[in-house]
Amino acid sequence: MSEQLKAEAVARPRRLGWPAMGVWLVFAVILIVAPLIFRSNLSVNILGQMCVAIIACLSYNILLGQGGMLSFGHAVYTGLGAYVAIHALNMAGDGSLPIPVSLIPMVGALGGMFFAALLGYVTVRKSGTPFAMITLGIGELVFAMSLMFSGFFGGEAGVSSNRVVGEAVMGITFGPPRQLYYLIAIYTFLSVLGMYAFTQTPLGRVLNAVRDNPERVEFVGYSAERVRYFSFIVSGFFSGVAGGLAALLFELVTAEVVGAVRSGSYLLFTFLGGATIFFGPIIGGVLMVLASVLLSEWTNAWLLYLGLVFVFMVMYAPGGIASLIMMLVRVAKHGYMGRVAPKLLIAAVGGVVAFVGAAIMIEMVYHLQLATAIGDEVKIFGMMLHAKQMGSWLGAAVVFLVGAVWFEWARRRLAVVWHEVHTEMEAAANAQQGVVA
Repeated sequence: MSEQLKAEAVARPRRLGWPAMGVWLVFAVILIVAPLIFRSNLSVNILGQMCVAIIACLSYNILLGQGGMLSFGHAVYTGLGAYVAIHALNMAGDGSLPIPVSLIPMVGALGGMFFAALLGYVTVRKSGTPFAMITLGIGELVFAMSLMFSGFFGGEAGVSSNRVVGEAVMGITFGPPRQLYYLIAIYTFLSVLGMYAFTQTPLGRVLNAVRDNPERVEFVGYSAERVRYFSFIVSGFFSGVAGGLAALLFELVTAEVVGAVRSGSYLLFTFLGGATIFFGPIIGGVLMVLASVLLSEWTNAWLLYLGLVFVFMVMYAPGGIASLIMMLVRVAKHGYMGRVAPKLLIAAVGGVVAFVGAAIMIEMVYHLQLATAIGDEVKIFGMMLHAKQMGSWLGAAVVFLVGAVWFEWARRRLAVVWHEVHTEMEAAANAQQGVVA
């Protein structure tokens, strides 16, 4: 009886149909074509950072989204994987380790898996809040060690290297950004495919069951602790891949890569992208790089904007961007988009107006705090405003209030239509099941 219950507890892996194959083909084409569209070295470097962030966020989502394990120290495994990889790269450079540069990310993967197996043995003994607190403690412990043991971590200066090692093979040295990008793209495609495959394995399915009801999993004969432990190791492996690729990309690894800020970034952007949908962390990884590289160049207040967006998403879209996309796809599939789209557009316009008002006030505050020496003029959204004049503040406040009231009014109307549409879809689905039955 126990074996039968075990078999029923694990759903059979789904085979990839033609639509799914098409999605993977499109993903591969995007990875190939992207550097042909964005040709500058800076753009190619940013694309490489996006690929690394995608792998890191997806590996984190094995814990958070697939297993319900809230970790505050995921950067430990990407960071330690990066340290192992860059030491291997240095050893390859001086001839003490005969390994090609193309396999350095796999060294990082083995490093991340080793430390995940070592530290995870203690971490996964608890779940829920105790698990989160243990990961936070381990993260702070490793960060403190990174400043103490300079022989391995390199102290505050970190460990640097040169990714151009040995003779070129067919003209490939991985020195030019585009050559390195395509190496990163290959690892990205294989890693994303591997993590998706993991979600379809019996271990991945049981991990979902452990997330939803660990007591029932124990009842049918599985050890929830072992399932979490093996999944933790898998997550550490792919985290190490991301760390190894980052070591090649930047040719420098510092203590920041194992710090709490990096771990918080993985958590925040995985949540924003959508932890409940597989492709959600992919969106989160792209947003992570856009925020840290591009948004930070646009404004000094980018962290404040990021915090506001996070609060907004928690309040109105806790499932993340991917969840919103899937819900809209479902509504469109059933032919109700004509009723939802106008209300959604009106609410979006109100939100944009409120954001413009809030952004003007935020930028004026930052200008007064950081740039008063060059005067009170500040250019925002193409408008020249005076941060010390009451008229600028009153105008911004009015825009914000109008947008906020507009958004709330439209949101309530959207909520009514949204409820009606989903009620009708559920009724239609129940009627169809009744006919089939």
